[in-house]
Amino acid sequence: MGKRKYFYHHLTDDLIVSLNQDYHLPNSYAIFPKSLSGKIWSKFVRPLGYLISMVYINLILRVRIIGKEKLQATNDQGYFIYGNHTQTFGDVVLPLSIVPAKKYYAIAAQSNWGIPVLGKLVLPYFGLPVGQNLEQSAKLIKAITTVIKAKKVVVIYPESHVWPYYTKIRPFPVNSMHFPVALDSASFTMTTTYSKPKWGKKPQITVYIDGPFFPDNHLTKKQAQEKLHQQIYQTMQKRALTSNFEYYMYQKIN
Repeated sequence: MGKRKYFYHHLTDDLIVSLNQDYHLPNSYAIFPKSLSGKIWSKFVRPLGYLISMVYINLILRVRIIGKEKLQATNDQGYFIYGNHTQTFGDVVLPLSIVPAKKYYAIAAQSNWGIPVLGKLVLPYFGLPVGQNLEQSAKLIKAITTVIKAKKVVVIYPESHVWPYYTKIRPFPVNSMHFPVALDSASFTMTTTYSKPKWGKKPQITVYIDGPFFPDNHLTKKQAQEKLHQQIYQTMQKRALTSNFEYYMYQKIN
């Protein structure tokens, strides 16, 4: 059997399409559940998510996490984590093996809210949906500000689209650094790499945590975003060089 192969035109292509790819949240959607049932369920879903993460990340994917102790430098404040997007479900639960479940939030595309179970029972309590219009974008900005001020963590996959087991870092926009600069907050990188397995067919997965990286307050906001983007991107690229095993193949179509 040959390796699974993905064909793409551009590094920004969306290769994984869900059944509810065009799902959109209404403007009335509350990012933080306000109902009594929602608040009660939120107390259960985070510990449950942590248990699922422990099983899936440690026993199924067998992930090694290196550098988690670096996060202790910002334990008394909110911060951002930037990761490469290479696991469809793993990237949902991976942060729960790195940061406390009670602190974890992730920015995600609205199409994820259309996925059965995940979109209805999980994302409302962990997810911060990308805005599709000005009203929704303003709501997202307010929510992220609230999370950071509450000394919690926002995870961002700036590549936007998941490319399973991809071993390089795809380009992502400078404005991905908008929130750390606007809120003068620390950022870390969470780079997933793939190495030749000692046994079995699937690669050994190692996740490297690096940082913290801080905005340069001596620069304009645009310049600070550019500098932070360079630091984040180059750090992830350097870590990605440790990957030496392609589980899936990616071929560009000219």
